[in-house]
Amino acid sequence: METKYLVMSFKNEQGKKINLTIRGIKDTLTEAEVIVAMDSIISKNIFLSSGGKLVEKVKADIITRNVNQLVGSK
Repeated sequence: METKYLVMSFKNEQGKKINLTIRGIKDTLTEAEVIVAMDSIISKNIFLSSGGKLVEKVKADIITRNVNQLVGSK
């Protein structure tokens, strides 16, 4: 089974890197959509980390994971 993840990386007020991961993203996700989402997360203070607010975009990656289960429940 193939699963796609969007990993968005930010810096918080203390300069520490924070990753937000979203599983099961659509295949048609664009760079522009990700930029808008990341900007919204920052401007609306949607998430608060132990190091304070998220203040800067660092990067975003799409990760594709393939799992072929051999034994066990399906």
